[in-house]
Amino acid sequence: MEEQYYMCGHHRHHLRENQCSSSVIKHIRAPVNIVWSLVRRFDKPQEYKPFVSRCTVDGDLKVGSVREVNVKSGLPATTSTERLELLDDQEHILGVKFVGGDHRLKNYSSIITVHPEMIDGRPGTLVIESFVVDVPPGNTGDETCCFVNALINCNLKALADVSERMAARTKSIEQ
Repeated sequence: MEEQYYMCGHHRHHLRENQCSSSVIKHIRAPVNIVWSLVRRFDKPQEYKPFVSRCTVDGDLKVGSVREVNVKSGLPATTSTERLELLDDQEHILGVKFVGGDHRLKNYSSIITVHPEMIDGRPGTLVIESFVVDVPPGNTGDETCCFVNALINCNLKALADVSERMAARTKSIEQ
Protein backbone atom coordinates (compact mmCIF):
# COMPACT_ATOMS: atom_id res chain seq x y z
CA MET A 1 0.00 0.00 0.00
CA GLU A 2 2.78 2.42 0.97
CA GLU A 3 4.64 1.58 -2.26
CA GLN A 4 1.56 2.47 -4.34
CA TYR A 5 1.32 5.85 -2.59
CA TYR A 6 4.94 6.71 -3.39
CA MET A 7 4.59 5.46 -6.97
CA CYS A 8 1.60 7.74 -7.61
CA GLY A 9 3.22 10.72 -5.95
CA HIS A 10 6.74 10.69 -7.35
CA HIS A 11 7.10 8.17 -10.17
CA ARG A 12 4.89 9.41 -12.96
CA HIS A 13 6.47 9.23 -16.38
CA HIS A 14 4.86 10.47 -19.57
CA LEU A 15 5.40 7.81 -22.21
CA ARG A 16 5.77 8.78 -25.81
CA GLU A 17 5.37 6.45 -28.76
CA ASN A 18 8.03 3.73 -28.87
CA GLN A 19 9.00 4.11 -25.20
CA CYS A 20 8.74 1.77 -22.24
CA SER A 21 8.70 2.36 -18.51
CA SER A 22 9.05 0.25 -15.39
CA SER A 23 10.05 0.45 -11.74
CA VAL A 24 12.06 -1.56 -9.24
CA ILE A 25 11.50 -1.68 -5.47
CA LYS A 26 14.14 -2.61 -2.90
CA HIS A 27 13.89 -2.89 0.90
CA ILE A 28 17.20 -2.10 2.60
CA ARG A 29 18.08 -2.93 6.21
CA ALA A 30 19.71 0.42 6.88
CA PRO A 31 18.32 3.79 8.02
CA VAL A 32 17.17 6.24 5.36
CA ASN A 33 19.91 8.78 6.21
CA ILE A 34 22.62 6.27 5.29
CA VAL A 35 20.93 5.17 2.07
CA TRP A 36 20.18 8.74 1.00
CA SER A 37 23.77 9.81 1.70
CA LEU A 38 24.84 7.44 -1.09
CA VAL A 39 21.97 7.98 -3.53
CA ARG A 40 22.12 11.80 -3.46
CA ARG A 41 25.81 11.89 -4.47
CA PHE A 42 25.32 12.68 -8.14
CA ASP A 43 29.10 13.13 -8.33
CA LYS A 44 29.94 9.68 -6.91
CA PRO A 45 27.66 6.99 -8.39
CA GLN A 46 30.61 4.57 -8.29
CA GLU A 47 30.23 4.39 -4.50
CA TYR A 48 27.48 1.85 -5.05
CA LYS A 49 26.91 1.36 -8.79
CA PRO A 50 29.09 -1.59 -9.79
CA PHE A 51 29.19 -0.75 -13.51
CA VAL A 52 30.59 2.77 -13.00
CA SER A 53 34.37 3.03 -12.97
CA ARG A 54 34.75 6.82 -12.94
CA CYS A 55 32.66 9.98 -12.80
CA THR A 56 33.48 13.64 -13.37
CA VAL A 57 31.02 16.50 -12.86
CA ASP A 58 30.74 19.92 -14.43
CA GLY A 59 28.89 22.34 -12.22
CA ASP A 60 28.15 22.72 -8.56
CA LEU A 61 26.00 19.63 -7.93
CA LYS A 62 22.74 21.48 -8.39
CA VAL A 63 19.90 20.75 -10.79
CA GLY A 64 21.32 21.15 -14.29
CA SER A 65 24.77 19.78 -13.41
CA VAL A 66 26.16 17.27 -15.90
CA ARG A 67 28.30 14.24 -15.16
CA GLU A 68 30.44 12.13 -17.47
CA VAL A 69 30.35 8.49 -16.41
CA ASN A 70 32.81 5.84 -17.54
CA VAL A 71 31.26 2.39 -17.66
CA LYS A 72 33.22 -0.77 -16.80
CA SER A 73 33.74 -3.28 -19.57
CA GLY A 74 31.13 -5.98 -19.95
CA LEU A 75 28.27 -3.65 -20.83
CA PRO A 76 27.41 -2.46 -24.34
CA ALA A 77 28.70 1.05 -23.51
CA THR A 78 31.81 2.87 -22.33
CA THR A 79 30.47 6.35 -21.51
CA SER A 80 27.29 8.11 -20.45
CA THR A 81 26.59 11.82 -20.15
CA GLU A 82 23.91 12.50 -17.54
CA ARG A 83 22.15 15.61 -16.27
CA LEU A 84 20.80 16.10 -12.74
CA GLU A 85 17.11 16.87 -13.25
CA LEU A 86 15.84 16.78 -9.66
CA LEU A 87 17.45 16.76 -6.22
CA ASP A 88 15.18 17.10 -3.21
CA ASP A 89 16.90 16.44 0.13
CA GLN A 90 13.66 16.93 2.08
CA GLU A 91 11.62 14.36 0.13
CA HIS A 92 14.67 12.21 -0.82
CA ILE A 93 14.13 12.34 -4.59
CA LEU A 94 16.81 12.22 -7.29
CA GLY A 95 16.05 12.53 -11.01
CA VAL A 96 18.58 11.92 -13.78
CA LYS A 97 18.36 12.16 -17.58
CA PHE A 98 20.84 10.66 -20.04
CA VAL A 99 21.83 13.35 -22.53
CA GLY A 100 24.63 11.55 -24.38
CA GLY A 101 27.03 8.65 -24.45
CA ASP A 102 27.73 5.57 -26.52
CA HIS A 103 24.90 3.43 -25.16
CA ARG A 104 21.51 2.44 -26.56
CA LEU A 105 19.43 4.03 -23.77
CA LYS A 106 18.13 7.05 -25.69
CA ASN A 107 15.84 9.51 -23.90
CA TYR A 108 16.41 7.62 -20.64
CA SER A 109 15.10 9.39 -17.57
CA SER A 110 14.93 7.95 -14.06
CA ILE A 111 13.61 8.91 -10.67
CA ILE A 112 14.80 7.31 -7.45
CA THR A 113 13.07 7.92 -4.14
CA VAL A 114 14.12 6.85 -0.66
CA HIS A 115 11.57 6.35 2.14
CA PRO A 116 11.93 5.37 5.82
CA GLU A 117 10.27 2.15 6.89
CA MET A 118 10.55 -0.37 9.69
CA ILE A 119 11.99 -3.81 8.87
CA ASP A 120 11.73 -6.41 11.64
CA GLY A 121 11.37 -3.63 14.23
CA ARG A 122 14.45 -1.72 13.03
CA PRO A 123 14.85 1.38 10.88
CA GLY A 124 15.05 0.45 7.23
CA THR A 125 14.59 2.06 3.85
CA LEU A 126 12.23 1.53 0.94
CA VAL A 127 13.92 2.50 -2.34
CA ILE A 128 11.94 2.90 -5.56
CA GLU A 129 13.58 3.55 -8.91
CA SER A 130 11.50 4.11 -12.02
CA PHE A 131 12.45 5.00 -15.57
CA VAL A 132 11.26 5.75 -19.07
CA VAL A 133 13.38 5.08 -22.18
CA ASP A 134 13.10 4.73 -25.94
CA VAL A 135 12.83 1.17 -27.23
CA PRO A 136 15.90 0.69 -29.48
CA PRO A 137 15.41 -0.54 -33.05
CA GLY A 138 15.37 -4.33 -33.14
CA ASN A 139 14.14 -4.65 -29.54
CA THR A 140 10.72 -4.91 -27.95
CA GLY A 141 9.48 -2.88 -25.01
CA ASP A 142 9.58 -5.99 -22.84
CA GLU A 143 13.20 -6.72 -23.78
CA THR A 144 14.23 -3.13 -23.12
CA CYS A 145 12.47 -2.99 -19.75
CA CYS A 146 13.95 -6.37 -18.78
CA PHE A 147 17.49 -5.15 -19.58
CA VAL A 148 17.09 -1.85 -17.67
CA ASN A 149 15.36 -3.57 -14.73
CA ALA A 150 18.31 -6.00 -14.49
CA LEU A 151 20.77 -3.08 -14.34
CA ILE A 152 18.70 -1.28 -11.71
CA ASN A 153 18.32 -4.47 -9.65
CA CYS A 154 22.09 -4.89 -9.70
CA ASN A 155 22.61 -1.26 -8.64
CA LEU A 156 20.03 -1.50 -5.84
CA LYS A 157 21.51 -4.78 -4.58
CA ALA A 158 24.91 -3.07 -4.40
CA LEU A 159 23.28 -0.04 -2.70
CA ALA A 160 21.79 -2.37 -0.11
CA ASP A 161 25.14 -4.12 0.48
CA VAL A 162 27.05 -0.84 0.94
CA SER A 163 24.31 0.76 3.08
CA GLU A 164 23.94 -2.27 5.33
CA ARG A 165 27.72 -2.46 5.87
CA MET A 166 27.75 1.26 6.76
CA ALA A 167 24.82 0.74 9.16
CA ALA A 168 26.59 -2.20 10.82
CA ARG A 169 29.77 -0.12 11.30
CA THR A 170 27.75 2.78 12.73
CA LYS A 171 25.94 0.42 15.10
CA SER A 172 29.20 -1.18 16.33
CA ILE A 173 30.75 2.27 16.92
CA GLU A 174 27.70 3.33 18.96
CA GLN A 175 27.93 0.24 21.22
